[in-house]
Amino acid sequence: MEQRKLPNVTIALVLAIVSFLCCCIGGIPGAILSGIAFFLVSKDEKLYRQEPESYSNYSQLKTAKTLAIIGLVIGILWFMWTWYQIYEMGGWDAYMEKSKELMEQWGVEQE
Repeated sequence: MEQRKLPNVTIALVLAIVSFLCCCIGGIPGAILSGIAFFLVSKDEKLYRQEPESYSNYSQLKTAKTLAIIGLVIGILWFMWTWYQIYEMGGWDAYMEKSKELMEQWGVEQE
């Protein structure tokens, strides 16, 4: 019997890796990409459980799942840290005021 490859493993692996790169943008993009990767991995796991002998790239599936979980956790933690910092600064208005002061200090023009 010829072994096939699970259909979504490569896409999930790429999304999980890119989620690491996006984690520093407030956590949301990284968490979204990791969530999508985790969803795709879950679909492929169901396929693999139905016919384990038919698929050859299960190790890549496990790697993608691990990376997706790590990216999801990092994204959520970064998001929580960002909102904690905004809360400690005095809320959204105080955060925006501090950002405005910093931009004026650096000489960045605002519209």
